[in-house]
Amino acid sequence: MAEILVVGAGPVGLTMAIALACQGIACRIIDRLDAPSPYCRAIGVTPRTLEVWDDLGIVRPMIDGGIWLRSLRTVVNGQVVQEVTEGLPDLPYGLNLGLPQNVTERILTRHLATLGIRIERGTALTALVQDKDAVQVTLERDGQRETASFAYVAGCDGAHSSVRKALGIGFPGEAYPVEFMLGDVHVETDLPRGMALRAVSFGEEGMTGFLVAIPLPEAQRYRLSMFAPEDPAPAPAGDGIAHGIQSERPAPGLERLQAEADAVLPGLVLSDLRWSSIYRISMRLAERYQSGRVFIAGDAAHIHPPTGGQGMNTGIQDAYNLAWKLALVMQGAAPPALLDSYEAERRPVGEDVLARTIAETEAFRTGARGGGESRLQGAQLAISYRDSAWVSDEAGTAMADGPQAGDRAPDANGLAQAEIGYPLRLFDLLRGAGHVLLLRLDHAGDAEAARDLAAGLAARHGDLLRCYALAPAGQVLDEIPGLPLLTDAAGEFQRRYGGSGRAAWLVRPDGYLGYRTGDWTDGRLPAWLVRVLPAAAGRRSPPP
Repeated sequence: MAEILVVGAGPVGLTMAIALACQGIACRIIDRLDAPSPYCRAIGVTPRTLEVWDDLGIVRPMIDGGIWLRSLRTVVNGQVVQEVTEGLPDLPYGLNLGLPQNVTERILTRHLATLGIRIERGTALTALVQDKDAVQVTLERDGQRETASFAYVAGCDGAHSSVRKALGIGFPGEAYPVEFMLGDVHVETDLPRGMALRAVSFGEEGMTGFLVAIPLPEAQRYRLSMFAPEDPAPAPAGDGIAHGIQSERPAPGLERLQAEADAVLPGLVLSDLRWSSIYRISMRLAERYQSGRVFIAGDAAHIHPPTGGQGMNTGIQDAYNLAWKLALVMQGAAPPALLDSYEAERRPVGEDVLARTIAETEAFRTGARGGGESRLQGAQLAISYRDSAWVSDEAGTAMADGPQAGDRAPDANGLAQAEIGYPLRLFDLLRGAGHVLLLRLDHAGDAEAARDLAAGLAARHGDLLRCYALAPAGQVLDEIPGLPLLTDAAGEFQRRYGGSGRAAWLVRPDGYLGYRTGDWTDGRLPAWLVRVLPAAAGRRSPPP
């Protein structure tokens, strides 16, 4: 029987369900819509999200279905003022990927089915109450009502979240003062493949128009965004949150889109309109991400301008942060207090994204260029949880270089293992459930101590922890019984992680460093692991 309910089957909810399944936890996933949305709302997929999908084993179909967003052309009052080549070199994924959201959802849904989980469509959550032991929900489908009990509920159900409303969590903020039109069209243009376009026009009173064209995988097709002509907008229905596609409003036709494009950048010829809509933007951040046994993620927790393609990606990483923690607590391997770290780690990220996207949108509106977010921020590779109570850095000044505890664990190529005839990536070792401990050996004499440490940790933590020994480049060591040994043959691990001697790194299931030490023989590492993983999987912790 499923003990976790995921509400919402967009990219965030689907990622949550897949990540839980990969951690060995069954769930039910519901969505109020009878069918997936046909609109390609979110397009840009950041390098960090691609790393998450790599870990889940689904990055290849995503890449095959998308287009690399290689560059951006900026046009002001009809004149090209800037062309920027995007990308971050020397990373597993150095570019944003253009992938329509409906394609993303289709790939995630297909993968979820291979894990034995199907989406229960046309099913709405209409009531929710909880006590210290469980969450009682009421679900409705086709006029039929079901009452069910779950250990935990994850609300991934968008800006109008029924879960957030049931919890009574405030969602303060305001709507952006103008509306936008979206359209999926063929565009006759000289833009190279993979180049996005941003065009703005200014008059004496400020910005008079704008157009953003994001390339889609099909040749010469773009998703356009532009101001909507000033039609009287009805007051938002229901909860009053004006955000997202306004499906109740008449969709703009090709003639209307062409007229706005002509006003901003004459010469663009639009044709073959596949879909269009009116779109509204709000800027809001939930007051809390958790209430007892219930959590919210994605647009249910934060909505903001789509500048930089941060929204969907931030939500996916919300889900990835929460899923492994829920899994460990469900397995009885970690204390329920670990779940408190979800809000502590992720709400500051949502707050930062909200502030940056508002600032970037305002800079765009006023015609300012430069001085915005760094490329690492835009790629979501600079996110860190250093202030989290659930990470610890014991390296001291001896390891001033390299990522600290709480930072993302970078990939490293060129690792070698005996009898394997091809180089390995660090991400190959990290893929899958559980924590991963990397023990660097200072010299051959460390092998026995490393073996004994790994054996003791395995006896305590079982399959929740995998250990690897790493030898520096040029050091040839014998195999270590019971402990996989790799050599940093290319020296890339040293370059990326720094330090020296008997350093160790503990990588969490979400790819962030939970612990770092400059000397794994000092006895502090086992004590830290006992705090995070006090019991092997299968032993139930006491209720919170």
